[in-house]
Amino acid sequence: MKPGDKVICINAAIDPEKAEEIRRDFEIWITKDKEYTIREVLDNNGIVPGLLLDEVHNFPKYFKLIDRMQEPAFALWRFRKLNYATAEAAEEHAEELVGVEPEIEKLIRK
Repeated sequence: MKPGDKVICINAAIDPEKAEEIRRDFEIWITKDKEYTIREVLDNNGIVPGLLLDEVHNFPKYFKLIDRMQEPAFALWRFRKLNYATAEAAEEHAEELVGVEPEIEKLIRK
């Protein structure tokens, strides 16, 4: 996954044991089955990569694990990349389908 990729949230569940921590770190949480655009992929010192999203902005916090202030990131496993990477690619895909439609019609009529 990389910036600009379209993803869908496949898991927005919060472990009850981590609910307090999540509420403290995230002002805005993600929604299952909603599409998002990756704004940035954070390496987090190689500990645990995370995603920042165009549609969600949270205030930076201090994270002891990585010893710095940063916007809290969402775990990669909470998302699945969509078949198209960008809106432009989705439009190209739609144009390809429109171009194929007359060929399909010919095959159906035979």
